[in-house]
Amino acid sequence: MNQLRLSDQAYAGIVEIIKSEDLEVGARLPSEARLAETFGVSRAIVREALVRLASDGITEARRGAGSFVKSRPSERLAAFMPMSELPTTLGSYEVRFVLEAEAARLAATRRTAQEMAHVEEGMALLREALLSSEPAHAEDMELHRRIAAATGNPAFLQAFDALWPDVEKIMRAGVDISRSRPPEVVETMLREHEVIVAAIRAQDPDGAALAMRWHLWEGRRRLMP
Repeated sequence: MNQLRLSDQAYAGIVEIIKSEDLEVGARLPSEARLAETFGVSRAIVREALVRLASDGITEARRGAGSFVKSRPSERLAAFMPMSELPTTLGSYEVRFVLEAEAARLAATRRTAQEMAHVEEGMALLREALLSSEPAHAEDMELHRRIAAATGNPAFLQAFDALWPDVEKIMRAGVDISRSRPPEVVETMLREHEVIVAAIRAQDPDGAALAMRWHLWEGRRRLMP
């Protein structure tokens, strides 16, 4: 197996420890040496997994003290993906932060009146879906695709579509988890999209990029309890 695969295994294994041992936020994880022994890998592999877990907001490192639980993935995630796929699926956010923030920036700069109307229509469809009891992940995906298309550069849409398998899981899980919480959570998700669309409408590239990045950041956070 290559190093990336071993790192994925260590990542999923650490998440399983957090779940199976019911470690609360703030709890200290076993040492790197102990984790390496548990998984039968080198400390370098464990360290790589911990860096990725920290990037995904699940753990945090404290100098001289080790790694601690920062947030616990929602139990409902298991309905949409096995935990072994979690590192790859959450890792897609790193690509989306770059890809979609720039797509929103360019859409705000380049969008035509027709493309703006297409984005507005996508927003209306998402609003209707989110405020109903129907699945809304398809409408969520479509709005993001329409924003990518509004860049006028087909490569953005091709790159976004290449992420489809992981993004679909995330969007399905995100809507389901949000609906299991107080209504304000879905309302917040809706407002985040509306801010992105408003910035594109106003032809505010920096505002659109910032709003998209914030939405993705918050979307990843919503996958945690």
